[in-house]
Amino acid sequence: MKKLEKDSVLLELKNLEKTFRQRKGGGKTKALSGLSLKIMKGETFGLVGESGCGKTTAARTIIGIHKPTGGEIWFDGKEIGKLDEKEMKPLRKKMQMIFQDPYGALNPRMRICDSIREPLDIHNIGTDGSRRKRVEELLDIVGLSKGHALRYPHEFSGGQRQRIGIARALALKPEFIICDEPLSALDLSVQAQIVNMLEDLKRESQLTYLFIAHDLSMVKHISDRIGVMHMGRMVEQADSDELYSNPAHPYTKALLSSMLPLDKEKYSTNVHEADECLEEGICLKACGFRKKCPLAKKICSEEFPKMKEIGERHYCACHALD
Repeated sequence: MKKLEKDSVLLELKNLEKTFRQRKGGGKTKALSGLSLKIMKGETFGLVGESGCGKTTAARTIIGIHKPTGGEIWFDGKEIGKLDEKEMKPLRKKMQMIFQDPYGALNPRMRICDSIREPLDIHNIGTDGSRRKRVEELLDIVGLSKGHALRYPHEFSGGQRQRIGIARALALKPEFIICDEPLSALDLSVQAQIVNMLEDLKRESQLTYLFIAHDLSMVKHISDRIGVMHMGRMVEQADSDELYSNPAHPYTKALLSSMLPLDKEKYSTNVHEADECLEEGICLKACGFRKKCPLAKKICSEEFPKMKEIGERHYCACHALD
């Protein structure tokens, strides 16, 4: 894999923050707190963590569905976090998203050809004839036929609907695609087909992926590098093989132990359940894992550790490693 050089970074998050106002009571929930990462052109960066850790919030903030509360989002050398919708529109051609729910992502009242063609219409790309031809090309690329074009979403299986979602994401020939748990609603056999297709598309179209998932074995297969999130923060980053061979953070070990049961002894951390709940809100100044961590120190309750390099291209935020 290439070294992470400055001119090869496509996406960079710098201390990204996102706070949501609660509907009841007027309180606030901090979903992202100081999230930082770099994604290199041409790579697949896997993002893992348990439900509620902020993975999807990060994805939606990057793509512009949510506006960041703080921090910076740099895409292809340009800071985009503060752009309004009009300023973001040209960038939509370069960055697209594949959603978790392939049925919910498609308008049930629109024919498939219209759903796939919609981005071309919005950006006024090509003629009517060239748009129809592009739709046929995209259907062929994702393994469907032009005969499917006039059907509606309910007439397709989950795997086929996800292929349609991928075709729509490819319509504008983007450089960067966020895959937000695109496999979670699919059968195992279909998951493998979708992953193989995504890998083929990456090679053929020189794409860059942010691949979000909770299936760690699948993330290992498709990713070049992996970041582990916990409670809105990044706690560990490493090359895929390195992370699975030498996990450093107690949370990463616990995650691998729970999701890869065949390797429980290798990843075991003796994590215990906390006697009391974490303070209200998802992100804290302290380490959010401290009450379940067998290696916790006094300082873990006082400040969140800085991300440190502990090996070649291997970074971890943990006071126990000091």
